[in-house]
Amino acid sequence: MKQAVEKSELIAKLQKEILSLQGFRTASDDKRLQFGLGPLENAFPNHVFPTGAVHEFISPGTAEAAATTGFLAGMLGTLMQDKKSCVWISTHRTIFPPGLKVFGIEPDRIIFIDLNKEKDLLWTVEEALKCEALAAVVAEVKEISLTESRRLQLAVERSRVTGFLHRCNPNKIENIACVSRWQIRPISSELEPGMPGVGHPRWDVQLLKVRNGTAGSWQLQWADGRFEHIPVLSKILPSAYIKKTG
Repeated sequence: MKQAVEKSELIAKLQKEILSLQGFRTASDDKRLQFGLGPLENAFPNHVFPTGAVHEFISPGTAEAAATTGFLAGMLGTLMQDKKSCVWISTHRTIFPPGLKVFGIEPDRIIFIDLNKEKDLLWTVEEALKCEALAAVVAEVKEISLTESRRLQLAVERSRVTGFLHRCNPNKIENIACVSRWQIRPISSELEPGMPGVGHPRWDVQLLKVRNGTAGSWQLQWADGRFEHIPVLSKILPSAYIKKTG
């Protein structure tokens, strides 16, 4: 009986260490960042969004790319709370820096690296992910191989920097060494009765796959400087859909 208990405790300890290396930590590990993602965070092991890991975002079109950029800005606002900086790398930058203020980010805290050649992009991303002084690295990259993604994952395992790969209209989607794969789509905002202008940014957030977690779909909006969950539209993705997209 004692041996069985010790074996169970050892397995649990090993599982926790493996999850920690992959960016999944318990609420008691270090200072837990509050992203305000609501039920979406339950999709991750330990119900914590994995920092110190690489996440992949797929945007098949321009509308999805713009929505993804906004969603990422909301995530960066939390990651950069301790006055750390972020590096944003691309060959064709699409973000409008002053617009980051909507998400509580001062544009001068982001280092934009605009490259002329696609072949230089992944090397630059890997080097940036090795820098422990950064909060996060965002890379607008179209194509990436499994081998290349493994190099990025090894970099963040040492530095604990969070990496976001935003892949706009990639030629092919294959499994790579990332903790999760997302697809963000814009949905119509709603105006408050009697109020002019436009409503809050809203997104259909599809977590297509997550390592050791549960895929699903949720709707969020950005209001009053934080994410807000829209419960009436939330749903779990059908298993057939997850298999098709994964």
